[in-house]
Amino acid sequence: MNSHSAQIEIMDTTLRDGEQTSGVSFVPHEKLMIARALLQDLNVDRIEVASARVSDGEKDAVRRICKWARQAGFLSRVEVLGFVDNGTSLNWINDCGCVNINLLCKGSENHCVNQLKKTPEQHFADIRRNISLAHEMGINVNVYLEDWSNGIKNSPDYVFKMIDALRDCEIKRFMLPDTLGILNPLELLLFMRKMVKLYPEIHFDFHAHNDYDLAISNVLAAVLGGCKGIHTAVNGLGERAGNAPLASVQAILKDQFNAHTNIVESKLNLVSRLVENYSGIAIPPNRPITGDSVFTQVAGVHADGDNKANLYCNDLLPERFGRKREYALGKNSGKANILRNLEELGLELSPEQTKMVTERIIELGDKKEVVTQEDLPFIVSDVLKSSTLEEHVKLLSYMVSTAYGLNPMAAVKLEINGEIYEQTAVGSGQFDAFMRAVKHIYKEKLSRRFPHLSNYNVSIPPGGRTDALVQATISWEWEDRVYRTRGLDADQTEAAIKATVKMLNLMENEMRKQTES
Repeated sequence: MNSHSAQIEIMDTTLRDGEQTSGVSFVPHEKLMIARALLQDLNVDRIEVASARVSDGEKDAVRRICKWARQAGFLSRVEVLGFVDNGTSLNWINDCGCVNINLLCKGSENHCVNQLKKTPEQHFADIRRNISLAHEMGINVNVYLEDWSNGIKNSPDYVFKMIDALRDCEIKRFMLPDTLGILNPLELLLFMRKMVKLYPEIHFDFHAHNDYDLAISNVLAAVLGGCKGIHTAVNGLGERAGNAPLASVQAILKDQFNAHTNIVESKLNLVSRLVENYSGIAIPPNRPITGDSVFTQVAGVHADGDNKANLYCNDLLPERFGRKREYALGKNSGKANILRNLEELGLELSPEQTKMVTERIIELGDKKEVVTQEDLPFIVSDVLKSSTLEEHVKLLSYMVSTAYGLNPMAAVKLEINGEIYEQTAVGSGQFDAFMRAVKHIYKEKLSRRFPHLSNYNVSIPPGGRTDALVQATISWEWEDRVYRTRGLDADQTEAAIKATVKMLNLMENEMRKQTES
């Protein structure tokens, strides 16, 4: 298979079939931006931008696309789906300035007889009339054999009669859709080879649907069977379970079949994100090529292998697709993952410091799914600053709780200079309850003044998400001076508690310095 070097044409139908995804509707300027990205950036061979006669808004979108495409030299690569309707679709397409129609014909006898209520001969005659009208208008014709997959399985003679009736009509492409996504790769390989053997001069496209999650496998089978064009949709958008995803089609054709396309791979991720934003359909994080996590190594052993000889890399190198490999930080991280991320950030730590940071990341990883690279400088700062303090105050345990209609409560156990103290308190919030308990220990049991909290700020490191680390920064006034301490955690309350314990140790160290002097 890898010795094959076929040139495969890509027709992307994101703006037509992709817009049939439930809940997706592009406004005209969005359609124009996607069309420009597909043709200019990705260099897709052809794009199908709409169905004729849908709406005034759709007509406006097609006009905009065709106006831009004519000026940019891409008009011959813009197509609109139309119907066998005695020229109504053709007039609509012509009004838009488009010069290509993808004529939807019935590719199975069942559809022809039971939907159209016509004989095959009547339908073929209607198609020929519409093709003649198209040519009179200067419009090029491709034909869709709708429901071809059922047609070739259950009424193959009908399919062959249709092609025989149309093969002399100057049709540029016969497009063979698996309309209901019913074929498997073995069937498709057999049927495509039969079509190509009977009609070697015809350019066949294949249009996959993903109902059985076989769209990509069927694309490979279709190309192996001799088809010359593949239909795709960005991010796999489309009717029901969607179409073959453009990024995956490109990768599998190049890497598994050694086929050639005109796609600019480095722009795939950029266009996928554009369509994600306009469609409102999020890309699953594990979707091949474009998912957030597919170029992220989580296990430390993988990062170690990559450092030594790229042992855990395949041909899907992220740089091909305008991306980069990342090394996740979390409970599965090893030293290699940490070092990779520190290196990217330009941070150098000693082996002992790296060990401390690794332990902290593993601790945090038990509380959240992923520690991001943006979190790392905050973790390093938090760990290194904590390590400079001599720990005279230790938080042995605490419990904070809240319930509807009741004030939050905290139970705290502290070790201060070797002595253990316990206290409970209620407050207006969980952190307030914690603070009240600690203040009671200092004021009532130690007879000591307690610093005044003058400012409290909570932030998420840049680039953070909803599961990001929280940094609590608290300013304290004590003996005419202002101190500021920070705590970092996945939980806001715990971050504030860590900042408070740091403050207590800071105060304790200051008191010892004053006593010694």
